[in-house]
Amino acid sequence: QVQLVESGGGLVQAGGSLRLSCVASGRSFKSYRLGWFRQAPGKEREFVVEVDSWNGGNSRYANSVKDRFSISIDNAKNTVYLQMNSMKPEDTAVYYCAADRTLRWGAPYSYWGQGTQVTVSS
Repeated sequence: QVQLVESGGGLVQAGGSLRLSCVASGRSFKSYRLGWFRQAPGKEREFVVEVDSWNGGNSRYANSVKDRFSISIDNAKNTVYLQMNSMKPEDTAVYYCAADRTLRWGAPYSYWGQGTQVTVSS
């Protein structure tokens, strides 16, 4: 069992930056696939980025955030980060951290955090 807790959300102006954190407890996530998703009001949850923690930190990004967002892992702290730069109003959403033992890109996730609100003002 893995428990995930996100933090770092808030209000930022367009063009600004935020860094989200997701701390995992329960067990080390060194062999997990980790991801960030987001859900805007009235919309379905969408994929943002995922990373493998077992093979050099390879990652893949949604086209909408590529070149603006960056995912990183601190295994010593059992924490995964989402650095968000050049933010846009359309990035406004609740952001969720997720983890799963299945080592296949795009596979469903078993563990989810409670989410953190990110609001980008124009």
